[in-house]
Amino acid sequence: MYHYTLSQWMFFFYFYCFFGWCFESAYVSICQKKLVNRGFIRGPFLPLYGSGAIMMLLVSSPMKGNLVGIYIAGCIGATVLEYVTGVIMEALFKVRYWDYSHKKLNFRGQICLESTLCWGLLTILMTQLIHKPVESLAMMIPSRVLLLLVAVISVLFIADFATSFQAAMDLRDILIKAEQAKQELERMQKRLDVIIAVASNELETKREKREERREELIGAIEDTFLQIRDAFPGSELLREKKEEIMELRDKFVGDRRVGEEKQQSFIRSFFKRNMLKGNPTMTSHKFHDTLEELKQSAVDYRKKGKK
Repeated sequence: MYHYTLSQWMFFFYFYCFFGWCFESAYVSICQKKLVNRGFIRGPFLPLYGSGAIMMLLVSSPMKGNLVGIYIAGCIGATVLEYVTGVIMEALFKVRYWDYSHKKLNFRGQICLESTLCWGLLTILMTQLIHKPVESLAMMIPSRVLLLLVAVISVLFIADFATSFQAAMDLRDILIKAEQAKQELERMQKRLDVIIAVASNELETKREKREERREELIGAIEDTFLQIRDAFPGSELLREKKEEIMELRDKFVGDRRVGEEKQQSFIRSFFKRNMLKGNPTMTSHKFHDTLEELKQSAVDYRKKGKK
């Protein structure tokens, strides 16, 4: 078994968080052909790697000298950690920060066989090669110095994590409210269709297909308001429904303005905008369109700022 002090365990956690950040940022930057600050938080840390490393040390400890046992323990332990972390983050933030849906033999897009096999190899590599010099480094640092170092890093890490957590929650709220606004637009359009259809003495609505995109719904509602305005003078029903129509109009304009202001506020924030940039694989099945629009808005905003 490994016998380390709490300060040493924390040092290992932060070291492997930093190591993981270096690895992923370099890999994603090469794939994207531009510098990418990878990760959930903005500092040079990837908590999943730090947690994974600690888990690998713990599950492999009883298997010392048995490479097969270390490999199997690493496969199982890291896969369980990855799945639990992914499920919790998606339930909390409504987005996936990684997605294996395109991989063969995946489970709900959270884990896949390829990743599991790689985790086993990484466990052997870390425990047999990488961790030994890292362990020696931790042992060389005086305990008081190590405690101070870990304490300072912990303060910075917690502050960064808290800020990143709030940014992720803000993104979640935008996605949820955008979906609610879309549903409200659809209900509003249906009500307006009924009003204009009855006012025009039509037996059925002319609209055969309902667009799904928010912009198309907005355009359709604006067209309907124009139709109502044009038909208003000669329609007794529209005059009777004037108050309801004005309430729908005010709600439409107000909700649209509030939604746009929240999204623009999110995009204008350098920290929040770069959270999208740092997670190019971030996806959401339920809020896919809104998330992609936010990503594109962030790209457009950066391009506009460079001109």
